[in-house]
Amino acid sequence: MSEHKATISWKRTSDEFLKGKYSREHTWTFDGGSVVQASSSPSVVPIPYSNPANVDPEEAYVASLSSCHMLTFLYLAGRGGFQIDSYDDAAVGLITKDERKIPWVSTVTLNPRIVYGGDKRPTPAQEEQLHHQSHEQCFIANSVKTAVVVKPSMT
Repeated sequence: MSEHKATISWKRTSDEFLKGKYSREHTWTFDGGSVVQASSSPSVVPIPYSNPANVDPEEAYVASLSSCHMLTFLYLAGRGGFQIDSYDDAAVGLITKDERKIPWVSTVTLNPRIVYGGDKRPTPAQEEQLHHQSHEQCFIANSVKTAVVVKPSMT
């Protein structure tokens, strides 16, 4: 078992809080010391009450799924004897409304672009199996109900 911590901090900076006119900017501080500037998404709360330059929870959710998949893929590929020189993913999360009309991140599509080094390259079937195993073993993917689709671009 392991424990993972994050401290979320926000302070009111406006006298118009009760009118909904306040900044949603806040910080995420992680147990290792990293601090991330965060905000609500401008698609949810309009500017100037949100900051599009900051990470929003939806982006972090997509990044978390992508990062976990990548880390698991790198581990499995290395164990399989496949050298990875680079891994880039332009992951996309889609927000839709559920049967109760409540918005949720219903699908995250991972679009990994992997560059292999060395002499051993996976076949398309082997790479597909590596992605399948990565999804099955990813802690984050195993913790959510969002559909996660992987569309690799083999180079």
